Amino acid sequence: MAIGKRRCGLALAALVSLSALSDPAFAQADAKGLPGPTEEQLATLQASYEDIHANPELSMQEKRTAGIAAKWLKEQGFEVTGGVGGTGVVGILRNGDGPTVLLRADMDALPMKENTGLPYASTKKGTDPASGRETAIAHSCGHDLHVTWLMGATQILAANRDKWHGTVMAVFQPGEEIGEGAKAMVDDGMVKRFPKPVVTLGQHVLPFPAGQVRLASGPVLSQSDSLKVTLYGRGGHGSGPESTIDPVVMAAATVMRLQTIVSREVSMTDSAVVTVGSMQAGSSANIIPDQAELQLNVRTYDQGVRDKVLASIKRVVEGEASISGAPKPPLLTMLGRFPLTVNDEDATAKVTEALKQRLGADRVQPAGNAAASEDFTVFARAWDVPSVFWFVGGTDPKRYAEAEKAGTLDALPSNHSPEFAPVLTPTLRIGVETMLAAAGHWLAPQASDAKAR
Repeated sequence: MAIGKRRCGLALAALVSLSALSDPAFAQADAKGLPGPTEEQLATLQASYEDIHANPELSMQEKRTAGIAAKWLKEQGFEVTGGVGGTGVVGILRNGDGPTVLLRADMDALPMKENTGLPYASTKKGTDPASGRETAIAHSCGHDLHVTWLMGATQILAANRDKWHGTVMAVFQPGEEIGEGAKAMVDDGMVKRFPKPVVTLGQHVLPFPAGQVRLASGPVLSQSDSLKVTLYGRGGHGSGPESTIDPVVMAAATVMRLQTIVSREVSMTDSAVVTVGSMQAGSSANIIPDQAELQLNVRTYDQGVRDKVLASIKRVVEGEASISGAPKPPLLTMLGRFPLTVNDEDATAKVTEALKQRLGADRVQPAGNAAASEDFTVFARAWDVPSVFWFVGGTDPKRYAEAEKAGTLDALPSNHSPEFAPVLTPTLRIGVETMLAAAGHWLAPQASDAKAR
């Protein structure tokens, strides 16, 4: 998940016993419904999670993880297609007449170093395609957990075909962090190659108390635009700045001016974020370079606000270059975009009720808007079907409560933090349960109705 700053975090995970993984608060479904994972299944899933966590792969490079997913699906009896959109995997399990339900998990990791202290922490390195530089790699956003959740759900669905009817489409998606994976799969003919689902379902671990689930209809995640700005100057010796046009000063002035867009041009009733995440210029202390590069990220919930902010960025960048006497106008290049994540109202109501029946109403809470972004809805938009995306807590509840009481939630590690590590109890179990509950509304409606009565 491409994510912004959050006010809550995740506790460091420790190895857990099999008995700890079996939380009595999460009862097995009755005989008519889909059962939850057994202790044996949870042990297998934990081993898979630790392996994937220790062997992360960057966006669009997820060959090993895709291989694990494909092998797992084949063992469960799915028809498996690999290499969709590069490294994407699609598994189809047909089980008589009924609707098709798409279940999605993202697979990619981040170009950063892990600092969790876990015995299975990543020490992997690779080449970041965005920069061409060697980088550490870490599953610091939870996609390893997402993969494991979907593995657990598909295993239980495959083993209990007498309890549901229809078709399950399991999608293991590459490249979510860079906003390219879902689009790559769609561009690879996904809509024509696979059956049309009636709904697309996805979930993400976030830093609120483990055992809780949060969801809401309408916009839940922001749209995101990333762009690169190249500023041109005239290089020269550091001892003679008067004969140069310094792009470093130009870049610094531009960065400061960009900060006024949100504070002075966006209404307090609207919301936007403009972040300069990278500034690159020069190679030596006594050389004034001839250009500088900025990388920016913009988050918005409204198309009109988005258009206004992007236009303001262009105006500021060009204005600062002109004032500085740049030899030519700056170059603005779009790097990627995430669409607005909007949950369908009717489908969200159905998923909410299914989760409450499965977990208990006290564990299912409304979600507020988040500044993070996702490309999950690309699938729903391609097929023109409803989608629902919800959030699963991964923070140790006791630690979260202590931090909340002390007013130190900001100090807890969150998604994209090097200390990110969801606690496995009960997060591993509940993520499987939520996926089964949501899918079960469409695939096993009689069981859902019976439980409701």
